[in-house]
Amino acid sequence: MDLSDAPSPTQVVALLKEQKILHIRLFDSDQAMLLALANSGIQVTVSVPNEQLLGIGQSNATAANWVARNIVAHVPATNITAIAVGSEVLTALPNAAPILVSAMKFIHSALVASYLDSKIKVSTPHASSIILDSFPPSQAFFNRTWDPVMVPLLKFLQSTGSYFMLNVYPYYDYMQSNDAIPLDYALFRPLPPNKEAVDANTLLHYTNVFDAVVDASYFAMSYLNFTNVPVIVTESGWPSKGDSTEPDATIENANTYNSNLIRRVLNNTGTPKHPGVAVSTYIYELYNEDSRPGSISEKNWGLFDSNGAPIYTLHLTGSGTVLANDTTNQTFCVAKEGADPKMLQAALDWACGPGKVNCSSLLQGESCYEPDNVVAHANYAFDTYYHKMAMASGTCYFNGVATVTTSDPSHGSCIFPGSGGRNETFTNSTALAPSESSTSHGTPCHFSHTYAWINTLFSSLLFWYAFPL
Repeated sequence: MDLSDAPSPTQVVALLKEQKILHIRLFDSDQAMLLALANSGIQVTVSVPNEQLLGIGQSNATAANWVARNIVAHVPATNITAIAVGSEVLTALPNAAPILVSAMKFIHSALVASYLDSKIKVSTPHASSIILDSFPPSQAFFNRTWDPVMVPLLKFLQSTGSYFMLNVYPYYDYMQSNDAIPLDYALFRPLPPNKEAVDANTLLHYTNVFDAVVDASYFAMSYLNFTNVPVIVTESGWPSKGDSTEPDATIENANTYNSNLIRRVLNNTGTPKHPGVAVSTYIYELYNEDSRPGSISEKNWGLFDSNGAPIYTLHLTGSGTVLANDTTNQTFCVAKEGADPKMLQAALDWACGPGKVNCSSLLQGESCYEPDNVVAHANYAFDTYYHKMAMASGTCYFNGVATVTTSDPSHGSCIFPGSGGRNETFTNSTALAPSESSTSHGTPCHFSHTYAWINTLFSSLLFWYAFPL
């Protein structure tokens, strides 16, 4: 997209403040963004991009210059609390692996020289694929090829009181499992006890992929005799749209995954290995990336579309809402486009029967009878059930024939629950331009990114936002 269409750093910071976001992660050290964040109180993690890693890892002076320019010049006005050195270096840029720890040490030494080492932690994000045999978690270990890097890296994290950064994507684990991983297990949906995965060595019960991967990283570190390095998840999310080969990249699944993940963090759920200890997590991402090459799903990880309208609105029953402008009136549950009519009819019958939806408005002569077809009637019944259940995650599913939308399906005198008579599409009051970036899953370049972090201490949510340099 044209640079003139991109939101300014001040617009981005205004959005962060509006949404009460108190922590962000920048994928690089964009100077304008760091200046805009000054005096905002927002805690910031900045990053050394992979393309700068070789220079910093081979020269203490280069590292010191980077810290002087990108850290010292901005603190204390900008509240920088961490530096992520590279991104998934072991898998995305393996030729730089031998100098990764040197780069981290050089950066840390420069912080020590500036008396900032007690305030700013240094680490590096890893892809979860560096963990082999991740289930059962108790048998997990890091790819032994990386031991010459991983052992000194963990020693560095331990000695500096830093944390292990891990990117966790249950969506990809699910897609690559050849149906071995149930969709509900990937989405945090409730499982009957006999469907839970049990680690035979520890007898710990796992109800979702996310917990299993996080605990696998703890066991993998323990295998190398490191037991006191905490894990934070630096990327996680679910795409809201995909092509025919990715049928589970849907709005409903994206909403379910992110809502359930956020609820778990804010409720201090923890993992089976560390119950009650929240796993601080960055959410990927704020905006869809329409111009990004690759599959449809790669363009659709955002909470907002290119016009600033929400793809879906996160609702956290018992935990409040996430978006500052979020209300209970602005999402609706309707029949999924192209859904099988027989399945729709069965879901409609269930909603108006066992689901205890008041479907009297669908009777002939009543306000929602017309148009008299299964799609229109299912829209009303589905949405009524969805709002009756307080829009809790998973209540707009109906065996896969329903989806969440921000477009009010009300028509004429047929007013849907929560509509208040409005027929327009909800848009956020801060309408920012579309983002465009390389993926965090590959080698990023030429772009600045802001990630989202849920942190239970501050009860805050952060989103990843990308814009061209």
